[in-house]
Amino acid sequence: MRILIADDHDLVREMMAAFLERDGSMQVTQSASHDGAMRELHRTGPFELVLLDYLMPGMRGLQGLRQALARSGGNPVALISGTAGRGIAEEALSAGAAGFLPKTMPVRSLVNAVKFMVMGETYVPHGFMSGQDTPPSTLSGLTPRERQVLEGLTYGKSNKEIALDRGISEVTVKLHVKTLCRKLGARNRTQAAMMSRDQSPL
Repeated sequence: MRILIADDHDLVREMMAAFLERDGSMQVTQSASHDGAMRELHRTGPFELVLLDYLMPGMRGLQGLRQALARSGGNPVALISGTAGRGIAEEALSAGAAGFLPKTMPVRSLVNAVKFMVMGETYVPHGFMSGQDTPPSTLSGLTPRERQVLEGLTYGKSNKEIALDRGISEVTVKLHVKTLCRKLGARNRTQAAMMSRDQSPL
């Protein structure tokens, strides 16, 4: 099963690819931009499923989705996003998307969702369209130090590296990470980084 994931955030894209390939039935091709994804579709497509980040370079909103659908050979194309809400999901589904995957969803659900869409079904997380799973807060509620720590997380840095960068103790970084997860509604540091990916620049 060949899957194409296009997301300009390396940490998010590589983590998703690793989880999917761990399943043993999927071969994942990665791209860091919409233009790159279109080149992959032309060069090595079609893929059983294409996953596109809603706000990556070149997407131009749902125009990028429509372009991918036109080049997918009739195979499913879905959107992934850390911030887009129900309205965008509804528009994407109306435009022909096979599904909408929030970056906050559990890993097991991600793998199941991919398999579901490859079988020709439409996938949206239970409760999302009713607003229950709308992505939580924006970054506006974070302190300047919390934003600095979060920036480190988005670059995949360890607590020690963040501490050295910011001139604070590693224990302080751990405390900030814990607070960040609580404020953003994230289960762990990786999910916090994923959820902040499409928010306002740090």
